[in-house]
Parts: sequence; C-alpha cells; structure tokens
Amino acid sequence: MVERTFELPDLGEGIAEGELVSWLVAAGDTVEEDQVIAEVETDKALVEIPSPYDGSVTRLHHDEGEIVPVDAVIATFEVEGDEEAATERDSSNTSADAESSPGETVADAADTDAAATGTPADAAADAGPGESPVPSGRVFASPSTRALARELGVDIGAVEGSGPGGRVTGADVRAHAQGAETPEGEESTAGAATASAAAADTATTTTDSEAAAAVGNGTAEAVEQRGSGSGAAAERDRTLAMPATRQLAADLGVDLNAVPASEEREGEPFVTPDDVRAFAAEGSDGASGAASGVAGATTTEEAKSATEPVTAADERAAAEASDEGAAAGDLADRPGERVPYRGVRRTIGEQMAASKYTAPHVSHHDEFDATDLVELQSELAAAAEDEGVKLTYLPFVVKAITTALAEFPYLNASLDESAEEIVLHEEYNVGIAVATDAGLMVPVVKHADEKGLKQLAEEIRDLAERARNRQIKPEEMQGGTFTITNIGVIGGEFSSPIINHPEAAIFAMGPIKKRPWVVDDEVVARNTMRFSMSVDHRLVDGADAARFSNRVKELLAEPSRLLLE
Repeated sequence: MVERTFELPDLGEGIAEGELVSWLVAAGDTVEEDQVIAEVETDKALVEIPSPYDGSVTRLHHDEGEIVPVDAVIATFEVEGDEEAATERDSSNTSADAESSPGETVADAADTDAAATGTPADAAADAGPGESPVPSGRVFASPSTRALARELGVDIGAVEGSGPGGRVTGADVRAHAQGAETPEGEESTAGAATASAAAADTATTTTDSEAAAAVGNGTAEAVEQRGSGSGAAAERDRTLAMPATRQLAADLGVDLNAVPASEEREGEPFVTPDDVRAFAAEGSDGASGAASGVAGATTTEEAKSATEPVTAADERAAAEASDEGAAAGDLADRPGERVPYRGVRRTIGEQMAASKYTAPHVSHHDEFDATDLVELQSELAAAAEDEGVKLTYLPFVVKAITTALAEFPYLNASLDESAEEIVLHEEYNVGIAVATDAGLMVPVVKHADEKGLKQLAEEIRDLAERARNRQIKPEEMQGGTFTITNIGVIGGEFSSPIINHPEAAIFAMGPIKKRPWVVDDEVVARNTMRFSMSVDHRLVDGADAARFSNRVKELLAEPSRLLLE
C-alpha cells in the first residue's frame, strides 16, 4: 500500500480557487475511482470533485468552508500496489503535462512522484524553529508550476520555495528565471529581456541602455516592483483573475497581464476588478507604471500630469476612490453580522458592475392585452399536463422573443470592442434568470428558436430545477445571446433590469392580472401583461427597442400566430 495525494483540479478557465462546501467522505472511508468525494463552489457553479483512485481516505487537508486554491492538496489516499505502479499511475493522471512538455525526463517523473508522497505540512515539521523549510531530495510544486519551470528552462530542484512548507510557486520559478542569482557583471537571458521590456515601457528620458544597465548592475528594485505588481505595470505569463474581471479587462481594452496585482493567491498575482479599473483610468499604456520602477523616474502621477490633461473621467475616478476609502473606513468599525463576499454572490456583483460600467443602459416599459394569451395557455396547459408537462406563460414569451429577434438582429448581438465590430449572432440562445438560494443564475436554452412550446417548457423546468439544486454545469450557463427574467412571479409591475453583458438586451416579464383597459371606448377589466426591457444603447437605439417591443406585443396578444412558427 502506498499513499497518494490529490490536488484540487483546474475548475475552469480563469478560476483560481473554490470554496470547499462539503466533504462527502471522511478519513478512513473506502472510495472508488470517480466516486464524488467533495463539492466545491466556484464563481460559476457547484462542482463535484471525483476521486482519482480506488483506495481509502487517510487525510482530508481542508475543512468545509475554506477557500482552496487550485493545485492545493486536498486529500491523501492509501492505494494498493507498489511504488512503481503508483508512480506509473500518477504519470498517466498528469499526461497533459507530459504531452505539453516532450522534453520531460525520467528524473522529472521521479521528482513528481516524490513530491506527491509528502505534504507541505511534512516539510514544515522537519524545519527547525525560525528556519524556512528546505526540501531535501523532494520538491513540493504543483504540475502547472513544474510545467512553467520546464518552459523557462529552470531546474526546479534549484528553486527555493516560498510557499507553505517550502512549496515552490510559479512566482518562485519566475524569480529564479529572471536571474535573481545571476553573478555580478553577467546578465542572463531573462534579465536582458526584463531590462529590454522595462526600457521600452518607461515614460521618462531614460534610454534603453540605461535601463538595461540598471538591471544588469543589480538594481533589482525595478524588476521586483514589476514582478510584484505594486505600482508598476507587470509583465506576466500567467495572471489569476475571476472570469468577470477578465471580461471587464477585455471590455476596457486592457491587457490583464499588464495590470498591477493588488493580491496574491498561492504566490501567483491575482488581479481584481478595481485593479483593472484603476489601470484603465491611469491610461493603460504601461508607461507611467514602468517609469516608477526605474531609478530616477517620475512617479505615476507626475508622468501622467506631464503628458495628459486631467479629464472628467480622471476626476470621477479620483472622487470614487476617495468615497470608497471613506466608506471603507466608516464600515470598518460598524457592528453587525459579516458575511463573506465570495462565490456566486461575488460573481453576480462583479458581472452586474461590469455591465453597468460598460454598457449605457436604456430601459423601455410597455403593456398589452393578454386576454387571448391567458385563454390559449389555459387550453394548452390542460393538454400538456396529461403528458406530464407543466406549460407556463414563459415558453410563449420565449417563442415571441426569438421570432422578433429574427426581425431585429441588433437585439441578438454583442459588441466586440477589441475588433471594433458588432457580432450579429446566428444562434438564438435564450438565458432564463433563475432565483436560487445562492443567488441569481442564468441557465441558457440553446437554439430556442428551433423548439416547440412543450419542449421549451420541459427544458426550462429542467434547467431551473438543477440550477436551484446547484447541479447546473458551467457550460449550461454560457453562450447566451438574449436573457429573459420573470419579475412577476415574485412581485412588482416594472423594473429596469441590468443587461447580461455582453448581450445587447434583457426582457423582464411582469405579472398578468386584471386591470382597467379601454375596449371600444369603454373601460373594462382585462388580463394585461406589463413588461420592461433594457438595451445597450451602443448597439440599439430607443426607436428600435420600441419597434422590437411592439412586435413582441403583437405576437403575444395574438398567440395563435406562434403555433405557426
């Protein structure tokens, strides 16, 4: 029997960490390969983590509720077989790393195996008081860190780890590659590249040769500042950030790898939305940031004031920063329960802020006589119920929306700011906003225009149920081109919904109920539906939004037309 460790796997593009919601096993339990052992919440969804082994659990390294970085060891297993067989199995589990690095040697594989048999805590226990744990024959590093070392031509065994228990992080590998220990008077390739980049970015009169000399002569302050991301433009091969932050950077035309990171996660730079906005407000050309890292350079503010006039946006950003600072200071000592701002709730907040910050919203409100819709829905719902299908008003609205979108393609569009192009989507993928205990989720009905009322009803019910049970897959909430939200089921007449960026529009259904309505110059009680819609004014004018709204009203006021679609 041998012990094998298991690291939290990659949970998706740009996801750096997850909250360990629950363990489904305990130490001593016997597990089978692919058996779900834990549930981890990311900013997208609740993800089930399967066991990679047949064996027994000997240790769980994290408690429920902890935030666990990707690649951190979460469990240790005892599996049958000898050391050689276990090593071979590990090699097959990390075949992706091996395939991406054909130059990996047998020594590398042995090194990986040795690292996997211990934990950072073991190394920490071996270290004396006040000493940094130094691996002796073992190197603790994640597969991605090892891959980075191979890419940079770094002997990972020669890198001193700064992580817990002497764990080698990506930042340690990059620092080593940049020539932190280059002999005096000798400049490494990485050092020369850094010097060249620093010289190219600087906004002062410092020449390329002076910048290179500053680094080559051991002036490490500029290099350190660039690498740490505090006050200087960074040049990184990998940056950790939430998907909403990456989207914000793309919307603002900002290179995420050039944004100074205010945080670190497992030794890696972690960029927040505030970092991106601050960088964009400073000009995002990297010149002022690089200047602050070279001896004799001006500060960011001095470089900015010397080359650019103060704009309204600058004043607004400064005012917001001041207000935020005052608010933070005011809240620091305020009593009250404090709930962590993370997971789905934080993702919703970042996505909504990015949408309002990026897209100029225009809202449109309207109402129509829904008498015929109520009658048709009641008639068809009874027939659908005999087949086990619950038919609500929502499928009718989806059909009306997709029909109208075909006639008004700019409401089924997105703006590709980097290419300066409007993308008119060929697919009609309708997102359905669902309220869950964890927050708002938007599963997507793909190719909604190709489906009938009964099929739409079944698919919407299934997606909504799995979203509420946290069983929805991340890919089932991606690829939307238009979103519908139903405020009528909770209460309220109208709203000003926030667009699910980068979509162009969102439609909010209000309640259907009896209201005064004029028919043949007489006021009578009729079933009417009120609805609201928000559009991205960069893509859709108010007149087009009104015409689209009118077409939706026509189709829903005479819903028998939808049966012909």
